[in-house]
Amino acid sequence: MSAATTDPRGASKAAGPPLWLLCELTYRCPLHCVFCYNPTNMPDIGPELDTSTWIRVLHEARALGAVQLGLSGGEPLARDDLEQIVAEAHRLGYYVNLITSGIGLTEERIKALKEAGLDHIQLSFQDSTREVNDFLSSTRTFDLKSKVAALIKRYGYPMVLNVVLHRLNIDHIEEILEMADRLGAEYLELANTQYYGWAWKNRDALLPSREQLTRAEEATNRFRERIGQRMRIYFVVPDYFEKRPKPCMNGLGSIFLTVAPDGVALPCHSARILPGLAFPNVKESSVEEIWYRSDAFNRFRGEDWMKEPCRSCPERTRDFGGCRCQAYLMTGDATNADPVCELSPHHHLVVEAVERAERAVNGAAPVREVPLVFRDHRRRA
Repeated sequence: MSAATTDPRGASKAAGPPLWLLCELTYRCPLHCVFCYNPTNMPDIGPELDTSTWIRVLHEARALGAVQLGLSGGEPLARDDLEQIVAEAHRLGYYVNLITSGIGLTEERIKALKEAGLDHIQLSFQDSTREVNDFLSSTRTFDLKSKVAALIKRYGYPMVLNVVLHRLNIDHIEEILEMADRLGAEYLELANTQYYGWAWKNRDALLPSREQLTRAEEATNRFRERIGQRMRIYFVVPDYFEKRPKPCMNGLGSIFLTVAPDGVALPCHSARILPGLAFPNVKESSVEEIWYRSDAFNRFRGEDWMKEPCRSCPERTRDFGGCRCQAYLMTGDATNADPVCELSPHHHLVVEAVERAERAVNGAAPVREVPLVFRDHRRRA
């Protein structure tokens, strides 16, 4: 069935099931990270869903075929009902992932989560040192995170660490790798910052130089060779240094469904910024109605929305035109080609941003000092 045909369920464009469900249980978080992807207008967002509504969402998405579940935020451990949600998800047959800063993960809670059926914990660090880790999150959490890492190992979970890279910590890559090894990490994701939410506001202070990125990749490769199979390391290059855009979410509305804390359903965690879309809410609509029949999920399915150069590009079935949020943030039009693509008429915006980063890092020319804006769920940025 082609993307432009009518689905038997009534969708304007055919779609498979939502295989990946991300439940952002809360935007509350004890950290104030400068690269957070959460929306910057959090005070304008409504109250969190109650337990029964989250459980209904789990049932409805599972009935459609969802198999992977991410529980995130903010900090999901801020929810007192996390164990109840995990237990129901496990009973339904999800593979349940907890994406956490570790703050609030006491031995009592990890034991309860283990008993509830939690399959996987991804723990974030901001840096390899207490000083930079605590500065970037504007909290004193490094020592606590180290204790949580030990708890995760003690309770038999694979040690999965995530460190978001940017100009302020990328030169510490060797120390970050050694820290991960010391903590017994089996998996390490070195995810270069994607510039949405609070990271977008801080882009001019966070975007690294090409030289920094090259050194970090070389150091990572040397470390891989030295430790062999002891740790799997994923190094995610920032979009701005590529010539082709990433296949964002494998295409919006393809496999990924996010439900925000207030119940708004999104085809990606940053899509709330896209103008002209009426995003449905699970409080008023079923997951099936949202996934198959809402305009928000159908708008960017298939290829009908594409303009040139995407419409005639042979790569369009692989990269799906790139990231709609990035296109909107940089060009003001979500239907434009992702400016990361070298074929985009707006590619110069990416080139110029990288050039500014080069000047800032190398001191080649005076650069306007831009203060960091720390994430705060209580105020508008």
